[in-house]
Amino acid sequence: FVIKYTFGVEPLQQYLVEFPDGRVQALSVSWDSRPKESGGQRWFHLYPNEKVDHTDVLHWTKLNQNWNFMCAECHSTGVRKNYDAARDSFKTTFSEITVGCEGCHGQGSRHTAWAQSQKTLLPFAKSHDHTFGLLVRYVERLNVTWPIDETSGSARRSAQPAAWRTEVESCGMCHARRGQLSEDWVPGRWLSHTHAISPLSPGLYDSSGQMDDEVFNYGSFKQSKMFEQGVTCSDCHDPHSGKLRIAGDGACLQCHAADKFSAATHHRHEAASPQVSCVNCHMPVRTYMVVDDRHDHSFRVPRPDQSITSGAPNACNDCHKDKAAKWAADAIEVWHGPQRKGFQNYTAALAASRANLPEAARLLIATINDRSAPSIARATALSELAAHASPEAIAAARRAITNTDPMVRIAALEVLEAAPQQQIWSIASPLLSDPVRGVRIRAALLLASVSPAMQSASGRRAFEKAAEEFIAAQKLNADRPESRTGLGTFYRRQGRIAEAEAEYKAALRLSSQFAPAFVNLADLYRHANREADAISILREGVKTSPGNAAVLHALGLALVRAKNEPSKAIQALEQAARLAPESPRYGYVYGVALHSTGKLSDAVAELRAVVARHPGDRDALAALVIFEQEVGDLPAALRHAEQLSVITPDDASLRRIADDLRRRIEAQR
Repeated sequence: FVIKYTFGVEPLQQYLVEFPDGRVQALSVSWDSRPKESGGQRWFHLYPNEKVDHTDVLHWTKLNQNWNFMCAECHSTGVRKNYDAARDSFKTTFSEITVGCEGCHGQGSRHTAWAQSQKTLLPFAKSHDHTFGLLVRYVERLNVTWPIDETSGSARRSAQPAAWRTEVESCGMCHARRGQLSEDWVPGRWLSHTHAISPLSPGLYDSSGQMDDEVFNYGSFKQSKMFEQGVTCSDCHDPHSGKLRIAGDGACLQCHAADKFSAATHHRHEAASPQVSCVNCHMPVRTYMVVDDRHDHSFRVPRPDQSITSGAPNACNDCHKDKAAKWAADAIEVWHGPQRKGFQNYTAALAASRANLPEAARLLIATINDRSAPSIARATALSELAAHASPEAIAAARRAITNTDPMVRIAALEVLEAAPQQQIWSIASPLLSDPVRGVRIRAALLLASVSPAMQSASGRRAFEKAAEEFIAAQKLNADRPESRTGLGTFYRRQGRIAEAEAEYKAALRLSSQFAPAFVNLADLYRHANREADAISILREGVKTSPGNAAVLHALGLALVRAKNEPSKAIQALEQAARLAPESPRYGYVYGVALHSTGKLSDAVAELRAVVARHPGDRDALAALVIFEQEVGDLPAALRHAEQLSVITPDDASLRRIADDLRRRIEAQR
């Protein structure tokens, strides 16, 4: 294979191979371009601790090393992917191989026309077009000062920041973790107009919102107090070189008084060597791609106390690895007092949700309703609330669909998936005409299953336009199994069964390990009374992805419904529960299956283990209340009924069950 391109400058370079079908793939062996004294000038593997063979999506021939989809849009200018789904091939083009002017400023033809026009005008007739023909001018810093308040030692913007932050949204095009919806990006618009932005999701961010995987700064910065106060990217960075405007702590001391924040009374590390800088505590480093160190841009106050309760990392223990989080929390309390400081106050909500604690829904709704919380945190809370369906959750989503940030509106639509069908149209249909494409297409997916008879004529027209945009977004990414599966789900909701089946099968041709396509296709067959086909496709999925819990769980359920292989059904459900203990659903279903086969004690033990890991899981708790009565353990049944009542305090039937259990326990005494 011929190396077509060298990709990147420092701290590493990758090498790209072009295939005859237009696919350009990145090799996993890279060159460390750092100086030798920094450990560079060597070859290294990007996945040194993983076994990446030809079956892995990270192999250099596979989907997740594909430049056309994964890399091109941000590393070149004017990219058009030009994927041909019929031929499974690419004719990707770009206007510049690197990031040129139009990469940030958009198409420049109007600007060059304006410049040419100025040459032909007399001096007194020069144009007063303050846009210079540009699609957007980044003027957020124009005529803005940052006077430092003598009391706080911190600066405050001389003018209120605009709600619509053109510079941050434009930088986010490449500095956000996101997927592409359209190639017609225009600088200055909401990023959600052309891209689907990841919230603070598990695996990308920890429960405090600090970066975990590569997230590229946008999501981190939008959590920060600096963003909230109106700081923009170019306040700290020169937009053309990417370098800091002032080296070292100087960038921070533009807005934070040196006599207060560079003093030992603030950082408490006067004896440290080398000297501690602002970023050590407020922008902790994570290393990606083996050698690429990146700073977290959420600019948070270190909170080791939150590490104790949530397990989230903190900057103190990043350095003091030999100490416990409590040691660091105690030190901060001695230095700065018992009042905990920090702008990001949603850790408890996200941690509770990810641990499935009883208080999760309440804390998530409190975060959603907190107008002082960053919009991206409120959007994340809505995304997580979708797993805690309730009337209160739907009410919170209804309030959120009018939020000014499109990420919040999109996440609210996720929660509304649990709303009754007869309510969904009236709540969500106005968003079919939202000014932001990402909101419109999410509304179209939500409303795809609503009968035309329930829609007004104008609403139907709005739906059809939004549906066209949704389909176009999926077809743009028809080289990806997740987009083919998403389109299949949309078709299925509309009753277009043959088209849905074709999309699911196309997803599996692209990746025979893509579990959602197996599960969705099997579910499609089940609803069409093709249970044998469902079992067959799931067995194929188990062969190609033997360790995938979702496929095993779906297979177990399909075999249960078929009623002809009960032992294999139980075996598949058990495997799923063991492979994914983080999923309470799998453990719950396995426990119920054990109960159905007469293994009552085993069922109770399984469900108790689920509840120990997920104290807020309603289904497991409800099943335990019943099963523990069957085994005669009334005190345990009462405990779990009371635990369940914390989650559903308005459930009158649950209160009656608890009262009855108390009477029966008292009678036994």
